[in-house]
Amino acid sequence: MLDLVLRGGCVCDGSGAPARDADVGIDAGRVVAVGRVDGAARRTLDVRGLIVAPGFVDVHTHYDAQVTWDRLCTPRAGTGSPRS
Repeated sequence: MLDLVLRGGCVCDGSGAPARDADVGIDAGRVVAVGRVDGAARRTLDVRGLIVAPGFVDVHTHYDAQVTWDRLCTPRAGTGSPRS
């Protein structure tokens, strides 16, 4: 039994593949299935009409100029300096 299933969301997985409607199964804090997820879950959420981005990491930064020297916008959390 999975911990959580997100049903019918628009999955954008960051792989470059087109977005698609799919379920996402989560167990022990990890994404274990993307596609059609059958079976029971402790919790199920209907997320139709919402974007689901499994594995997405928000690289939010206030170093807006960082894009000029780091095209990947590498996270700088806790470094104390934008170039460290």
